Amino acid sequence: MLRRGAPGGVRAGPHAVTGHVTTGLSAFPLTPMSDDRVDESAYAAIIERLVRAGVDSIGALGSTGSYAYLDREERRRVAEATVRHAAGVPVIVGISALRTSHAQALAHDAQAAGASAVMLAPMSYQPLTDDDVMGLYTDVAGELSVPLVVYDNPGTTRFGFTPELYLRLVELPQVASIKIPPPPAEPSAAREHLARLRSAVPERVGLGVSGDPSAAAALLAGCDSWYSVLAGTVPGPALAIARAALSGRAEEALAESAGLAPLWELFSAHGSLRVVAAVAEILGLAAENCLPRPVLGLTGADRTSVETVVTALSLGK
Repeated sequence: MLRRGAPGGVRAGPHAVTGHVTTGLSAFPLTPMSDDRVDESAYAAIIERLVRAGVDSIGALGSTGSYAYLDREERRRVAEATVRHAAGVPVIVGISALRTSHAQALAHDAQAAGASAVMLAPMSYQPLTDDDVMGLYTDVAGELSVPLVVYDNPGTTRFGFTPELYLRLVELPQVASIKIPPPPAEPSAAREHLARLRSAVPERVGLGVSGDPSAAAALLAGCDSWYSVLAGTVPGPALAIARAALSGRAEEALAESAGLAPLWELFSAHGSLRVVAAVAEILGLAAENCLPRPVLGLTGADRTSVETVVTALSLGK
C-alpha cells in the first residue's frame, strides 16, 4: 500500500487505497468521439491499455474525458464501460454538472456502475460563491456510499477554492481526496506549498496533483496521487515518473519529467486535451476528429508539431 510520509519518503505498490480512494498514478483517458457519438470500442481499448500498463486507478469522465459535453445516458454508459474493462483496477468517475440534482443523478449512476469513488468540480454559468459550492458538496456527499474527490480546477471552472473553503469541505466525512491545481514546479517551493496545504487538511484526506508538468515535484513534495492527463493516453512515461517519485528517487523522477519538456511545451501552447487527442489519433487509439464539437482538434503546423514530438519521444512504444 502506498503510504504518505515525509517529503521524499518511500511509497510503493500498485492499486493502493487510502480511505478507499486510490493513490499513486490515476490515469484520465479521453472519451473518444466518432460521428458525434462516443466511440465505445476505441474507449474500451484505451481502458484495457491502461490496465495492461499497470496504472493505479482510472479517472473516467474528467476534463480530459469531456464530461461536460456528454449527456447523462452517455456518461452512464462510459462509467459502466470503464468499470467493465478496468478488470478490478479502481475507477473514479466524474459527476460534475451545472445543477446539484444533475450531479446527484450522475453520482447514483456512477455508484450503480461500480465506481470506487466519484470526483466533483463546481461547474457553473453564473459565478459561484463559497456558500454555493459548500452547499453543492454537502448535498451530493449526503447521498454517497463511496468516497468523494474534490476537484479544484480554476483554469476550467473559473472558481478558486480558498483555504477556508478547504477547511469547511474536509469536515464532510465523504471527502477523501482533494485534486489540487499545479503547485510551483521548483522543488523547494513545491514542498512549502504542500506543507501549507497539509497543515490545513486532515491526514485522512489525500492530496492529489493535476497539471502534468509539475507532477514530479508535487509527488516528491508529499502529494499522495497524480491525476494525470498523459497517463490516460500514454501511461508508460507517466508511470516512470510516478514510480520514481513515490519511491523517493528524486533525481530520476525529475529527469524523467524534464525529458518530456517538448510535450509539456505543447500542453502549455495548446492545452493538454487537444494535445493528447492528437497523440491518440496519431497512435491509432482514436479516430480522427475524436473531440466533441465544437472543440476542434489540432491541424496544420500544430498537428505536425505533435507528430514530431511523438516520434522524438517514442511515445508509441
